Amino acid sequence: MSYDSAKAAFADWGVDTEAALAKLAEIPISMHCWQGDDVVGFEKKPGNPGGGIQATGNHPGRARTPDELRADLEFSYSMIPGNHRLNLHACYLDTDQNPDRDEIEFNHFAAWVDWAKDQGLGLDFNQTFFAHTKADDNLTLSNPDQGILDFWIEHGKRSREIAAQMGKVLGSPVVNNVWVPDGYKDTPEDRFGPRKRLELSLNAMMALPQDKAHILDAVESKLSGIGVEACTVGSHEFYMGYAIRNETLLCLDMGHFHPTENVADKLTSVALSVDEILLHVSRPMRWDSDHVILLDDSIMQMAQELVSADLLGRTHIGLDFFDATISRTAAWVIGTRNMQKALLRALLAPWEQLESVENQLDFTTRLVVTEEIKDLPYGAVWEEFCNRKSVATGKTLAVELVRYQASVEGRS
Repeated sequence: MSYDSAKAAFADWGVDTEAALAKLAEIPISMHCWQGDDVVGFEKKPGNPGGGIQATGNHPGRARTPDELRADLEFSYSMIPGNHRLNLHACYLDTDQNPDRDEIEFNHFAAWVDWAKDQGLGLDFNQTFFAHTKADDNLTLSNPDQGILDFWIEHGKRSREIAAQMGKVLGSPVVNNVWVPDGYKDTPEDRFGPRKRLELSLNAMMALPQDKAHILDAVESKLSGIGVEACTVGSHEFYMGYAIRNETLLCLDMGHFHPTENVADKLTSVALSVDEILLHVSRPMRWDSDHVILLDDSIMQMAQELVSADLLGRTHIGLDFFDATISRTAAWVIGTRNMQKALLRALLAPWEQLESVENQLDFTTRLVVTEEIKDLPYGAVWEEFCNRKSVATGKTLAVELVRYQASVEGRS
């Protein structure tokens, strides 16, 4: 079907496809650096991922250096319509020096900032509280050892300073996200003590005021993970309370809740209590397994909530998956495009009509409309969006993804 025919089909339902395309073009997705190298990073110090962080598989082509990772990113962005961001972890520094986590400085990431500026990308930042000998006990910001606690607090302070400088240089606020793997494999006798230490550590990290035009602090919860099956110190309840009290962003990671929970349903509840939200969009198949996102019900529901509740202006959308069994660049491209496709479908829904009949308690009409619009030609509108952005679709995209993967398979 041609775009003009699709445009007319949506107009029959009172939907303006041009307005939807214009809105989609304004929504940046923060693509995560760690899909490109299986969460290894570029530190020169040895360390295991730990803390529930694990990428499985050994597909050829993993980026081994910052330059290789940036090349992979550039290709991936060229296959994704729109203007986007890069979510960078602190362990991805680019320097000939060998700083420990409590010694990192802005100059260790200057190459990334220069690259982002050349590419027209915004940056986001994550502090790295795993893959370090001082995280081997799965206790960092809640550790009872004051020396270890001070080490990680200093890492947090320096990361905030780095993020703020990034935002200042790029002229776009950096979302600086805090997630720690802290918890216990077996049932602890004391849950309050570790949570109090975590709160005090976060307060110490964030004590220095930073300009919100340069940095936006976020905190991220988790239900459980490998090695912390019995108790996670930074639970959803802990961080929701912290975010409300301290006016930080609250991060909702789709893999960090019970498999039966609908994370999309949390958006409007959280939005009543915090000004801004950070999303980490993932696909937890069994646990926090971080599979590449599909255009499935969970992603569609997330996009629908963002659009119907008018939360796009208050929500920062980032991706968080890492699959080493497939082409890493293809994972980035397909996952990011699926998030965009979900947003486009949500933007093409007749929300005024749906909300009207729902408020009239006419659930029959609501059901009819929601089912009938599933047959509308969304693909033709998506293809138009890609064409306008000079980005490949269909078989052409498939060929390009295979071609690039073949070019990097010699990496070892």
